[in-house]
Amino acid sequence: MIRWSEFLMPYETAVEELKNKFKGIRNEYRKNNEHSPIEFVVGRGKQIPSIIEKARKLGLTEENLDQMDDIGGLRIICQFEDDIYKVVDMVRIRDGMDLEIVLEKDYIKEVKDSGYRSYHIIIKYPIFTIEGLKFVFLEIQIRTMAMNFWATVEHSLRYKYKEALPEHVAEKLRSTAHEVYLLDKEMQEIRDEIISAQNLFMHKSNTISQILGNLTDMERMGMLDEATRFRDAFEKINARKGRDMEEDLEALSLAIKQSMNIENGSLKEELQQLEEKRTGNIL
Repeated sequence: MIRWSEFLMPYETAVEELKNKFKGIRNEYRKNNEHSPIEFVVGRGKQIPSIIEKARKLGLTEENLDQMDDIGGLRIICQFEDDIYKVVDMVRIRDGMDLEIVLEKDYIKEVKDSGYRSYHIIIKYPIFTIEGLKFVFLEIQIRTMAMNFWATVEHSLRYKYKEALPEHVAEKLRSTAHEVYLLDKEMQEIRDEIISAQNLFMHKSNTISQILGNLTDMERMGMLDEATRFRDAFEKINARKGRDMEEDLEALSLAIKQSMNIENGSLKEELQQLEEKRTGNIL
């Protein structure tokens, strides 16, 4: 007879350890004011009746029940689909260090018939008990918030219907799963557009800052006519909008730098000639 509290304790300990590790990674990103691929992490464990039922289906006995690979696990929730694969890479980096990857299942690229999408990784995780080192199998599920919402609702409906979902209900679930997938894609595109716009704005701001700084240097060097000409050109370009304006600002910045380099070269030659004359007079 299995003593369930003793049997499940290593799984519970392993889940808590691993959960804290991934929460720590998330917190590091947030402290650095960076986007974290991990939105939140939850631990999960099979209920005893579910373990018994699955063991019966798999033909497992009390002696080899620990070969079941999803008695305990983590659910890592991400904002965007591409975050999922970043988390997958985080797990892969740890392979052979504090865990061992046994199996990977990509249900995002190979969607289940039900419409279910998620990325599953089966790992073997070491845990130290009073009886010594023990390895337990855990399942890591990685999915977006939208995928998680769909999977949670779908699971509760299957439970109510005792796995015998009417076909018209199953079809509606498949349809909504596809809509959830499209929603994830659209949200990711919106994020990419925002990031692209922010990068363009930063690049434009840096270019303008360089132009104004170089014009001030020009005036200090006595290049007043050139500085006035370039400043007039800058004001005309800066009054416009669009991609052409960005390119013209880049061209103007380059032209100012080239003009300053030529002037600097002339000044250096003049200084060198004066130094040569001074040295010759002394000799």
